[in-house]
Amino acid sequence: MGILTNLFRKKLEEETTMTNEKLNIGIILGSTREGRVSPQVGNWVKGLADGRENANYEIVDIADFNLPFLGTTDGTEPGIAAWNEKLASLDGFVFIVQEYNHSISGALKNAIDFAREAWNNKAAGIVSYGSTGGARAAEHLRGILGELKVADVRTHPTLSLFTDFENWSEFKPQDLHFTNVNAMLDEVESWSGALKTIRN
Repeated sequence: MGILTNLFRKKLEEETTMTNEKLNIGIILGSTREGRVSPQVGNWVKGLADGRENANYEIVDIADFNLPFLGTTDGTEPGIAAWNEKLASLDGFVFIVQEYNHSISGALKNAIDFAREAWNNKAAGIVSYGSTGGARAAEHLRGILGELKVADVRTHPTLSLFTDFENWSEFKPQDLHFTNVNAMLDEVESWSGALKTIRN
């Protein structure tokens, strides 16, 4: 009986420590194009997220990893390993997604495909933008994330190139988006915390 009590106490202590640890959430910039506006959107989301208590947020720019095109490499480029290590260190994600021809950018799809297990059993939110708020790109991304065992949350801030950007280049979000972003972050944090218990 004493052994079982000690095992139960140890398990309880482990779970308490886990729930007290801050989550690490990556804000992934989904474009590498010259003149992109995703850094403006990503920094805005991070500014809102930095005031929260349950998670540490960081910008993860796929452009920093210099990933080759999938199928044109033997997989030994250092950026591939660094990309997987970064993803593995994160408990959840917020994707900053722009719409290209009704879908996500080729650069984002390429980056997603360079990892597999590092995505598994984690949560993600999506902030999208485009002429129709990037909604079609976000829906495509949801299907991809499902295949990678990433649980995407329901709340989805959509930003319009017509009303949230000046001259389609300077990001000036409407106030209504603040509520949606915070609701999305609430969901990402709660789901990321729950899924962390599965991974451990």
